[in-house]
Amino acid sequence: MPLNIDIQQILLHMLNFAILFCALYFILYKPVKNFMDKRNDYFDELEKKSGEKLEEAEKLKEEYEEKLTSLKEEEDSLREKAVGEARLKADKIISGAQTQAADIIAKSKARALKEKNSMIKAANKEIKALAEEAAQKLIIDGEDAYETFLNSFDGGEN
Repeated sequence: MPLNIDIQQILLHMLNFAILFCALYFILYKPVKNFMDKRNDYFDELEKKSGEKLEEAEKLKEEYEEKLTSLKEEEDSLREKAVGEARLKADKIISGAQTQAADIIAKSKARALKEKNSMIKAANKEIKALAEEAAQKLIIDGEDAYETFLNSFDGGEN
C-alpha cells in the first residue's frame, strides 16, 4: 500500500458520507424544501389574488370614472336647462315689467290729458265768469256814465 491508503477506510468514509447525506436529505433538506415550496405557493397565491384585486379595482375605477363623466354631463345638461329656464323666466318678468310700465305711462298720460282738459275747462269758466263780471261792470258803469253825461249835458238840471 503505497502512501498508506486503505481502500476499506475509503469505502467506510464513503458509506459514512452516504449515510450522512441521506440523513441530512430526509431530516433537513426535504422538510426545508417542502416548507419553501409551500411558502412560494402561498406567496404566488397572494400575488395572484392581489393581481385579481388590482384588476377588479381598475375595473371599478373605470366604472366610477364613466359614472363620474356621465354625472358631469348630466349636471352640465341640468345646469344648461336651469339657466335656460331662468332666462325664460327673466325674459317673462322683464316683458311683464315693460308691459306694466307701458300701461302705467299710458294711464298717466291719459290722466294728465284729462287733468289738462279739466283745467282748461275750469280756466275757460273762470275767464267767462270774469268776462261776464267785467261786462256787467262796464254795463253798470256805462249806464252811470250815460246818465252822468246826460246830466252834464242838460246842464245839471236833473
